Amino acid sequence: MFRVRAAVACAAAFAALAGLVAAGEPNGIDQWAIDHLMPGAAPGAGKQTFAGAVIPFWHVHWHGVVHVVSEVVTVPASFTPATVLVALACTRLDGRFVVAAAYVAGNLIEIVTKWALTRPALTVSSFDNSYPSGHTIRAVLVAAVVGAAWPRLRPLAIAWLAAAIAFIEIGGFHVPSDIAGGLLLAAALLATTWPSWSFERASSRRPSPASRPSARAR
Repeated sequence: MFRVRAAVACAAAFAALAGLVAAGEPNGIDQWAIDHLMPGAAPGAGKQTFAGAVIPFWHVHWHGVVHVVSEVVTVPASFTPATVLVALACTRLDGRFVVAAAYVAGNLIEIVTKWALTRPALTVSSFDNSYPSGHTIRAVLVAAVVGAAWPRLRPLAIAWLAAAIAFIEIGGFHVPSDIAGGLLLAAALLATTWPSWSFERASSRRPSPASRPSARAR
C-alpha cells in the first residue's frame, strides 16, 4: 500500500510541477540557476555570482571544459548507452520485462511531455521545451537497475548518480525544475515496479555455504 501511495504521490507531483512550469512559476529559480550555477549554459559570464564567491576559478573562461566534463560524466544517462546498460542488467533480473517497460515508459513520457509543454522564455532558448530532464530519468533508472543487477556496484552507482545529476545542471543541460520533474517521474516508475527488481541467477552463480555439500557428503 505504501508503494502504491508513493507512486501516486510522485506522479501527481510530477503533473503538478508540469503545470507550474507551463505557467512559468519556477522561472525565477531556473533563471537564477542559469545565471549563478551553470557555467556551461552561460559562456563568457563575467559578473560575480554565488558560486564564483565560494569556488575558486569558477569564472575562468573554461566553460568548454566544464561542458566536456559534464558530457563525459553523464554519458551513461544518454539514450543509447542507458538503453544498453538497462538491457544488460535486465538479463539478471526476474522482472526484466517489467523493468524494461518502466524504462520505455519513462522515455515515452519524457518525449510526450516535452512535445506538449512549452515554458515561458528563459534567457537560454534551449530550455523552452526541456521539462522533464530525460537525462535525470535515465540516470536514476540506470543507477537503480545496475545496483539491482550487480550489488557490489551499488556504492559506485549511487556516487555516479549524484555526480550525474550535479553535472546535468552545471553543464547547462537542464534547469532545476527539469531535474526535479525527472526525479519525480523516475521515483514514480521505481515505486510502481519495485517488486520486479530481484535477481534471477544469484543463487545459481554463488550458492550459499548451507547449500554446498560438506566434506563428509563428498
